[in-house]
Amino acid sequence: MKKLLISGILFLALVAAKGQQTPNTLTAQEKKDGWKLLFDGKTTNGWRGAYKDKFPEKGWDVTDGMLTIQQSNGSESESFGDIVTDGEYSDFDLVFDFKLTEGANSGVKYFVAEQSPKPKGSAFGLEFQVLDDDKHPDAKLGRNGNRTVGSLYDLIPATGKQAKPIGEWNTGRVISKGKHVEHWLNGKKVVEYERGSEQFRELVAMSKYKAPNYNANGRFGEAPKGHILFQDHGNRVYFRNIKIKTL
Repeated sequence: MKKLLISGILFLALVAAKGQQTPNTLTAQEKKDGWKLLFDGKTTNGWRGAYKDKFPEKGWDVTDGMLTIQQSNGSESESFGDIVTDGEYSDFDLVFDFKLTEGANSGVKYFVAEQSPKPKGSAFGLEFQVLDDDKHPDAKLGRNGNRTVGSLYDLIPATGKQAKPIGEWNTGRVISKGKHVEHWLNGKKVVEYERGSEQFRELVAMSKYKAPNYNANGRFGEAPKGHILFQDHGNRVYFRNIKIKTL
């Protein structure tokens, strides 16, 4: 926990300095510390469609240094499909910037394991919610706000968060070390939990993830490793500065 606190302090310094840093680049110190870009700002290298062997032919674009999912019909992963990293991760520090359009819904998932047969909708995984809390109805569903931006989707609500207005960049962060996981939004920790704990399993039992199909390959959210996933939920959302460090 002490190491995570120190890491958090360093991250706040990074956020403060980032305004002067070119998007989708790493500083010399970041490279030295082991950070790697998951998006180079120019190509889709390192990504593919979920349950596919190549990147989607339409819907996802790289424009002006941003990875963008186009607007479609608001459905979950049915128009263009989710995208996942080629690699899988277990202990990691993931950072990403996201910018919402009005009423938009998306998500960043981790510990994503593609299971057979393919489920309807988005691939299963723990989700950092990306949402316009004011305009999208999902913010009022779930329990106690656990579907709002920054939350562990349908499980734990984000608390004390300070989201930027629609059209401005937010910085999300997920730290996973052992069973301990944290969500950060704009430099502030908003969610903290232990995967596989009794409390975690109780939350799963009260959520949409209690359905048997979510647990076909073991308990939901407890895979030892998995892909990072960016979600197509039928709304236009922008991403950049996607980077990861193995812990």
